[in-house]
Amino acid sequence: MKTFVAVLALAGMALATPALAKTCLESRDITSSNSKDGKLMVFKMRGGQTYVNHLQGSCPDLRFGGFAWVLRSGDTKVCENEQSLRTLQSGQVCVLGKFDPPTMSAPPKGTN
Repeated sequence: MKTFVAVLALAGMALATPALAKTCLESRDITSSNSKDGKLMVFKMRGGQTYVNHLQGSCPDLRFGGFAWVLRSGDTKVCENEQSLRTLQSGQVCVLGKFDPPTMSAPPKGTN
């Protein structure tokens, strides 16, 4: 019986582990970012990956100007569901939501 309980506990931990994993981007590797609708933020990364983030709530001021990350001292990672940013023009605060899995950008034409 003890073995059965231990196996169930280990199985539960294995199933719970992916739910705890969160996507974080290294801010130094972000080459560009933009939001056309104030709901989705698209990040282009060194290496050609593209990440799409579903912002928590609407952040319409992102469409009109730049923003600054609100990072803790010494922290260079931008993580889903915990990172915030402030728009430069209005000061609106926006919070990242969940990231979609990354996609690879097509290589520039003429590089084959």
